Amino acid sequence: MPYQVIARKWRPQRFDDVVGQQTVTRTLRNALASGRLAQAFVFAGPRGVGKTTTARILARALNCVSGPTADPCGTCDACVEIAEGRDIDVLEIDAATHTQVENVREVIISGLSIAPVKNRYKVFIIDEVHQLSSSSFNALLKSIEEPPPHVVFMMATTELEKIPETVRSRSQVYEFRTISSKAIGQQLRRIVDAEGIAVADEALQLIARDGEGSMRDAQSKLDQVIAFTGNTVTADDVATVLGLVGRDLLLDAVQAVADEDAAAAFTLTARAVEMGYDLRAVCRELSRVVRDLLVLSVDSSRISDPEIAGEGERDRVKALAARFSREDLLRAFDVLTKAETDIRSAAQPRHHLEMALLRWIYLRKLVSIEDLIAGAGSATAAPRLEQTPLAEQAPRAERAPRASPSWSPSPPATRAGTELARPGNLKDAVLNEIRKQKASFYNMVVAQARTIELNDDRIVFTFSPSQKWLADQVGQNRAWLESIAQQASGRKFAVTGVVADAAPPSSEAAPTSASTETKDKKSALRDQALADAGVQAMLEVFPAEIRDVEEM
Repeated sequence: MPYQVIARKWRPQRFDDVVGQQTVTRTLRNALASGRLAQAFVFAGPRGVGKTTTARILARALNCVSGPTADPCGTCDACVEIAEGRDIDVLEIDAATHTQVENVREVIISGLSIAPVKNRYKVFIIDEVHQLSSSSFNALLKSIEEPPPHVVFMMATTELEKIPETVRSRSQVYEFRTISSKAIGQQLRRIVDAEGIAVADEALQLIARDGEGSMRDAQSKLDQVIAFTGNTVTADDVATVLGLVGRDLLLDAVQAVADEDAAAAFTLTARAVEMGYDLRAVCRELSRVVRDLLVLSVDSSRISDPEIAGEGERDRVKALAARFSREDLLRAFDVLTKAETDIRSAAQPRHHLEMALLRWIYLRKLVSIEDLIAGAGSATAAPRLEQTPLAEQAPRAERAPRASPSWSPSPPATRAGTELARPGNLKDAVLNEIRKQKASFYNMVVAQARTIELNDDRIVFTFSPSQKWLADQVGQNRAWLESIAQQASGRKFAVTGVVADAAPPSSEAAPTSASTETKDKKSALRDQALADAGVQAMLEVFPAEIRDVEEM
């Protein structure tokens, strides 16, 4: 007997065998049991989810020797012949081939009045019915509306919206859904166990995911993998045969982003190129991982779901999920889906993937103003906006509206005249602990200090005159800062925030009257800029000071 592919060999023969379409099969079973059957059905849904198979099972149920019944025997002549596609009273018509009205009249309409030769019903199964022409639908319409009592129409389509409303309104429409990866994986497990093929669970899950909701596609891919490997199949075999992106690469990429390892973005992209992966597929699979991490952030119990993570990778996936906020993951999903779109028409797809990973790393540095204010101890409510990392604030401040001052950011402590102590130093330990417990307070307040001095019993944060409010924040959080210092050092410190004095006058020769006039004008312009509401708002949001002004 010639080899029969898995998709045909394991085609469901009963309603109970149809996977993932319980609503449809239950309704049809009840209709058969109660005798409330329509004479025209439309089965709509994606490819490979059981539409034509369900139509054949319904045809057997109607014509079984013990029927009409919800459970056809499968052994009588009608059941066997319909299953094998050779029953003369059950006609399967491909609408893509019989598109024209002449075909419809010849194959369907002309034979409606003829009684079934052997069976109880004459059944017309029209596959891909949406491909019929408008004239064909019009010719079929009257037959569907008032067919002879011995005729039943079953129409299958992947594009329900293309079927005229007049046809749909005269039929019972059943919508089939895509099948979950979990259900597909379970069915594939039953198949390989019955066939005596050793397949790892991770390998079956990869095939199920790649089937994208289609049982037939998944079964065809399983056939392809078995043809390559024989009776033992591993996850690596599946990835090789189907060209799937390895999970190790995907999780390594997410790990690199979590570690903010920018160099790894280039290394991992090179690895993907060397392995011959389609970089659009890499972006698509990364998007899927991001989605899975977001699911876990909402419901951590889903970690045991094989659609989220295989058994051998659950600990790693769970650990990665804990390192991202939901906002991080939502932004990452947008970045990756855009990169997938850009790569389609890119001359250098590799560059787009590299930049997408770097952009994802950069976006993780964004902190909402709401969190910054909360971290700084402010009681003032603020709208939820995104705060740019400190290193990027100066260029944005230069474009401040209304006023025309020149802006420059107040240098963080790590870039100011006072350098943070070397590793192991007490001050370094205190600052690291502040950053660890309240990163937003560290970035917004501590990192903006001009100097940070630590002596035997005092820690002094010094700020510029325009940053008095930052010194106030140190005062408001003094108790917490002192406890941090005590934890890090084992002894008590008094913490204070102070404002530096204005710069001392220059020792150079006294300025001329012209330069004095210019200086006075500059001072007036500076005061005018500081009085501007827009400038004040910018100073409240961005840690900056006015260095120079000019009249526009």
